[in-house]
Amino acid sequence: MYRCLGTTIEFLPFQIIRCQAAVAWEAKKPLSVEQIEVHPPKSHEVRIKILYTAVCHTDAYTLGGLDPEGIFPSILGHEGAGIVESVGEGVTNVKPGTPLNNISGDHVIPLYTPQCKECDFCKNPKTNLCQKIRATQGRGVMPDGTARFSCKGKTLYHFMGCSTFSEYTVVADISVCKINDKAPLDKVCLLGCGISTGYGAVINNCKVEKGSTVAVWGLGAVGLAVIMGAKAVGAKQIVAIDKHEDKFKRGK
Repeated sequence: MYRCLGTTIEFLPFQIIRCQAAVAWEAKKPLSVEQIEVHPPKSHEVRIKILYTAVCHTDAYTLGGLDPEGIFPSILGHEGAGIVESVGEGVTNVKPGTPLNNISGDHVIPLYTPQCKECDFCKNPKTNLCQKIRATQGRGVMPDGTARFSCKGKTLYHFMGCSTFSEYTVVADISVCKINDKAPLDKVCLLGCGISTGYGAVINNCKVEKGSTVAVWGLGAVGLAVIMGAKAVGAKQIVAIDKHEDKFKRGK
C-alpha cells in the first residue's frame, strides 16, 4: 500500500484500487466520503489519479434532484485534472505511469464532451457534441454498459463520463485530453467545464469580433471566462453586470 492525498490507497489483485470518494447515494442528501473500489480500465479506457477537482453548479443541480438524467448512487464531479495511472487495450493517445509512482504518467483533463473524430457531429464544423458514447454516458456507465465503481457491494454510477469526486476515476479514451505537464493542475482543472464554457461561448458560439462591445451577466467562473475571451479577441468595451460588488475586482 502507499499514501495518496493524505489517505491510504490499497492496490488489490487484478489491479482493483481501493480509495476514497465523495459518494452521492441519493438525491437531496449530503455527499458521503466512502472507501470505494475502482476497477481497472477495459479496452479503450483510461484510469486517472485525480489530484484536483472543482465543484460546478451542475454537480449541485444533480445532487439536488433537479437533473432528469441524474442517476444514483453515483460519483459526481466533472471539472478535474490528474495523472494517467493505467490504460486499457488499444489506448494510444495517453500513457500511464507505474502503479506506485504516477509522476511519469501523462497529465490530463477528463472531458464530459468527448471527441471521437468519427461521428457526424465531430465531423461537422458547427458542433462538437460527439455522439459516440452519449447513450451510455447518459445512463451512468462506460461504453460497454458497465460501471467501474463499487462500494459496499453496490454499483456506483459514473457522472458525465468523468466522476472527478474520487481519488481515482475511469474514463473513455476519447474523453481525456493530454496537457503540458508543467501546467498547474489546481488551475487547469477549471478547463474541464467553467472556463471552456465561457471562453468558448465568445470564440465559437457568439464569434465576437475585434472592436465589439460585450455585456456579461454574472461574474462567476463562466462569466469571468467570457471576459477573458472577449479581451483576447480585442473587444472594445466589456460591460460586467453582477449584483455582488465584490466580484468586479476580479472582473477587472
